[in-house]
Amino acid sequence: MTRRLYLSAIAVVGMALVFSACSFLYQAQVSAQDSEVKAPVMDRMEMSKAFVMVAKKVKPAVVNIATSRKATMDTDRFHDFGDDFFRRFFPEQPSPRTPKKEYRQQGLGSGVIVDGKGYILTNNHVVREAEEIIVKLSDKREFPAKLVGADEKTDVAILKIEGSNLPVAVLGDSDNMAVGEWVLAIGNPFGLSQTVTAGIISAKGRAYVGVADYEDFIQTDAAINPGNSGGPLVNLAGEVIGINTAIASRSGGYQGVGFAIPVNMIKAIMAQIISQGKVTRGWLGVQIQPVTPELAKSFGLGDVRGALVADVAPNSPADKAGLKQGDIVLLYEGKEVEDGNHLRNMVAATEIGKKAIMQVFRGGKHFDVEVVIGDLGKADWGKLVPATEVLEEYGLELQELTPDLAKQFGYEEERGVLISGVKPDSPAERAGLSAGDLLVRVNQQKVVSIADVRKAVSGGGDRLLLLLRHGNSSRFVVIPRKK
Repeated sequence: MTRRLYLSAIAVVGMALVFSACSFLYQAQVSAQDSEVKAPVMDRMEMSKAFVMVAKKVKPAVVNIATSRKATMDTDRFHDFGDDFFRRFFPEQPSPRTPKKEYRQQGLGSGVIVDGKGYILTNNHVVREAEEIIVKLSDKREFPAKLVGADEKTDVAILKIEGSNLPVAVLGDSDNMAVGEWVLAIGNPFGLSQTVTAGIISAKGRAYVGVADYEDFIQTDAAINPGNSGGPLVNLAGEVIGINTAIASRSGGYQGVGFAIPVNMIKAIMAQIISQGKVTRGWLGVQIQPVTPELAKSFGLGDVRGALVADVAPNSPADKAGLKQGDIVLLYEGKEVEDGNHLRNMVAATEIGKKAIMQVFRGGKHFDVEVVIGDLGKADWGKLVPATEVLEEYGLELQELTPDLAKQFGYEEERGVLISGVKPDSPAERAGLSAGDLLVRVNQQKVVSIADVRKAVSGGGDRLLLLLRHGNSSRFVVIPRKK
């Protein structure tokens, strides 16, 4: 009996311990779930405080820029309807006009003070052709501003005001910013001064937007509207990491896509403008095209990357360094080349006369090329090297390049085979070939006659790699073989 009671007691104690353990684990799980629910609330509060602190820190350095210039307009009595309206009813008569009227054209934009000496960063398009520039600070002070210099190729301009105790914004490192990070856009949209909007970096390295010649934009969904141009894009440390420049919009207003010039690109430009009043850029002397999956496969490159050299200017830095058509530049000064635009921007930012090392892929091999960077302002492109190729079964009509044809199409100094026609809905037409193109290479082989083309086409492989020339430009094209 005693033994049974002893065992019962042990069982009761054991059950109690198990219950206590389960209860403890349950409470721990509930506490963890509660903390998971409460954590985002705390994060939101902290983020809100961060936004407030950043706005408080940077807003004093953000300025309103008002410009004015003389302009003229036609005082057409049918102006409200436009010329098209007038011609619709009176097609045989010209629209009657009165003499041109002179008026003052006004403009508004934003800027940010980045130096205690009074230097202000803004966009070139904000102050372009301005005869008078007035800068208004957040403390209501107003100053006339002088245009120190501008760079149309990046849409950057530097102004200067003379004043004391000027608030200054700190320039950050745009290369360290990542997609998904929070940013604030500060400016004067629609003339509403000191407006702050928040969003994230939605993409980096945006090019081919059509705003400037050299583009490497930070894309953001922070609301940017007309009047925001020239204002800063700021990280949560209160540092300027870009200058707001453009919006992608069908309505003219905010639609979730804005673009800012990265501040790392601006730093070198600003330093040159302040020190010498102009911007100089490095020059390589090549014509570049993107590496597509088809081109990568045709050249034997394992993945789609780098910049494909479609043309080399005679006596250019690239020519002297031994670069050739068909080379793919993979690295520039140790940095991976993402595409042609990326290479162009890196070369432009290189000091003139500097020896730069590029890793090039050619004929299945990787090797380094040392090139002395030239001055883009003194570039002599001359006659670029020839281009391209094709055949009748691919929808091409070819013709030997006679002296008369060479003169007619501007190929006097070229060697190749002329494309005299392209059949509709053919492989050649779908690949973008057109009459007047000059075939220079087929499958990496030079062609100067139709016989050369036929020989080059007769080789193996499931596609043709053509190098074409049209006018002063060259390009590579891939055409699938006819099955």
